[in-house]
Amino acid sequence: MSHTTRATQFLQQQDVRFTLAEYAYDPNADRIGMAAAAAMGVEPARVLKTLMATVDGKPVCAVVPSDCEVSMKKLAAAFGGKSAAMMKPADAERLTGYHVGGISPFGQKKTVPTVLEELALVFDEVYLNGGQRGLQVKMAPGDIVRVLKATAVDVIA
Repeated sequence: MSHTTRATQFLQQQDVRFTLAEYAYDPNADRIGMAAAAAMGVEPARVLKTLMATVDGKPVCAVVPSDCEVSMKKLAAAFGGKSAAMMKPADAERLTGYHVGGISPFGQKKTVPTVLEELALVFDEVYLNGGQRGLQVKMAPGDIVRVLKATAVDVIA
């Protein structure tokens, strides 16, 4: 597995301190983030999933704990919109340049507004997708906010 992805290159360019963690990716898992947490032996709240959505038809990114569900109402409100919907997988892949199961919030083809579920800030370090299936980056949640210019807000149901 290559450890150099657009995500890891982006983090290096931003001088972010991170470490890599690999796990056996299960393409048949119902909940990829939960499967990643189990495979790495990490509590699910510390493994964040990257969700691509639209708010009033415009693309956005939500980074939330893998054991949580996003509230579409809260997501829309976080971006000052009226309605939110999950992006179709093919659209998410085209927009980000990553495959579903390997979508990272870092190094996406097109920069989109991002929110980080505020619960992630209670941890010293969290895990996020490193830009390919089976690769996670472990880093401080404050660095996520800084490098993505993300807003930390409650967006879970």
